[in-house]
Amino acid sequence: MNFTKLQGAGNDFILVDARNQERDWPKLAAAMCDRHYGIGGDGLLLLLPSAKADFCMRVYNADGSEAEACGNGLRCFVRYLLENGLTADGADHILIETRAGISEVRLQQTANQLPAIQVSLGLPVFKASEIPVTIDVAPNIVDIKPILDYPVVIDGDTLPMSFVSLGNPHAVYFVAHPVADFPLSQTGPKVERHRMFPNRVNFEVARVIDRQRIEARVWERGVGETLACGTGAAAIAVIARLHGLIDRSADIKLPGGTLNVEWDGAGEVLLSGPAETVFTGEWPTEV
Repeated sequence: MNFTKLQGAGNDFILVDARNQERDWPKLAAAMCDRHYGIGGDGLLLLLPSAKADFCMRVYNADGSEAEACGNGLRCFVRYLLENGLTADGADHILIETRAGISEVRLQQTANQLPAIQVSLGLPVFKASEIPVTIDVAPNIVDIKPILDYPVVIDGDTLPMSFVSLGNPHAVYFVAHPVADFPLSQTGPKVERHRMFPNRVNFEVARVIDRQRIEARVWERGVGETLACGTGAAAIAVIARLHGLIDRSADIKLPGGTLNVEWDGAGEVLLSGPAETVFTGEWPTEV
């Protein structure tokens, strides 16, 4: 089985053209993503046909669970399409079907290069039941308003978290000190599997540097700490803007690189950043 390894700001993926294949993808995702006995990756991307869009992308995390959306994976997916001639020449956008819905990917043509890729992550979702997050809401409160700085108790410490979905659920926590000092490996798994998140959650720790820059680390649901997370960067930017901490566009500096997020405060969230092919290979079909 042929595969391509790609990465976006260090968030790495294995992509398989699965248009003519039927396999146990959750089992394969766990085996292929293993960094000691497999190829190594944060997730497995499947290229599939779509009746609703140009292509369909499915995403399996390193533990075999299926994700609804993946911003870095989406850019890597489109990079694969471009490099393998699967898109129309001169196209300025591509529609990709995901479990979270149809995403528009915008292509900016550049001289003598493959187009730059900007993905739309759609509208942020703030309704508790749709994120989903289980919290007590007063009867007279409409729960479509953003849930900001909600107190979550972890090991006796109260962490004010803000919640949003960008196709998948996120809990964002802002700190005043460098994010490198935060004990993410200890706290991350406890937040991910906290009882208030019925589908588990992605957990972001962020520090605002100025109105255009934020540094962050991400504990990704089903993966662990990753070098970058596209929807995580978008969640951070959305919550920071709701707090009045940034303007329309901000660079989110993650351990693996920098992603740019644009949000006007009302419409769709736009994500830009690197996406590169690392290598290609073959995976033994009997495994």
